[in-house]
Amino acid sequence: MDAPAAVSPSLSERFQRLLADLGPRPVAVVGHARPDGDCIGSQVALARVLRTLGHPVVCANADPVPRRLAFLVGDLTFTPAAGLSGDPAAIFVDCADHLRAGEKLRARLPGPLGNIDHHLSNEGFAQYNLIETRASATCEILARLFLDAGLPIDALTAQALYVGIVTDTGQFRFQSTTRETFLLAAELVARGARPADIGQELFEQESPGRVELLRRFLGSFERRCDGRVCIGTLPLGVFQETGTSAEDTEGLVDYARGIEGVDVGVLIEERPDGVKASLRAKDPSLRLDQVAGLFGGGGHACAAGLSLRGETSAGFRARLESALAERLALRDAARRSL
Repeated sequence: MDAPAAVSPSLSERFQRLLADLGPRPVAVVGHARPDGDCIGSQVALARVLRTLGHPVVCANADPVPRRLAFLVGDLTFTPAAGLSGDPAAIFVDCADHLRAGEKLRARLPGPLGNIDHHLSNEGFAQYNLIETRASATCEILARLFLDAGLPIDALTAQALYVGIVTDTGQFRFQSTTRETFLLAAELVARGARPADIGQELFEQESPGRVELLRRFLGSFERRCDGRVCIGTLPLGVFQETGTSAEDTEGLVDYARGIEGVDVGVLIEERPDGVKASLRAKDPSLRLDQVAGLFGGGGHACAAGLSLRGETSAGFRARLESALAERLALRDAARRSL
């Protein structure tokens, strides 16, 4: 079988310099708020590898590890900002910007040593920025860095890396999936990742509350922009009513995108202090990272998100619909000119 391609020499060199600059210091591996599979997978994998190199390691997030990802944690410690002690070297993973980890972690760790990420909107906020926007997942970047450097990847580390790849590629369906992605996944399976076990943990453990949350989200769908945009809303109080939490929204927006004739799916979550939105497109030329950027958010060309304080759902929705209509018109005009 062909071996997975190596990362660029410059990325590999930066990673080696980052490791050298760690010295003997303890390390905080920081992930983003509302962590997903790529975030937790990246944190677990990097923390485990750093621990084999002799570093005391703790993982830090603004929010707890989601229930369906708890099987990856093992004996690692996950903590909010208040649980960090001393002056650890901070390596942020899967964070499009410094604030993506949350205000408390940004304030607690103001000068990150490392930033490993694959988001288009990441402009670099650390001393060492290892950003590869062509990678399907941050876990793909880490796996290739580990393999290139000959670092140990045990079964649980392989499992964590595989989780990040399988979730951020939509189970190998999204346009970010390449031949290299499959080669890397195969290498991780050879090193102990178990796709069947991962599939059961991630996709076959739905709680009754999440099913009810999905039912309500589907019932809220409205088509806009001549049916090309589908918007679903989770109203204030729905988590309490269904016995769910914010982590149970993971993947819901894909149902809006998956409708025939829809180019963009949107999930709007009403909050006491504002709104949060997730955007998903079928075509990367729509550049949803730029749409989200209009509202202070960011992400990928086909997947982006944002949070706005002090904004009503109705007011935000009108502005978002206008931005999406303009983006669709620009994309259509570009296609007609070809």
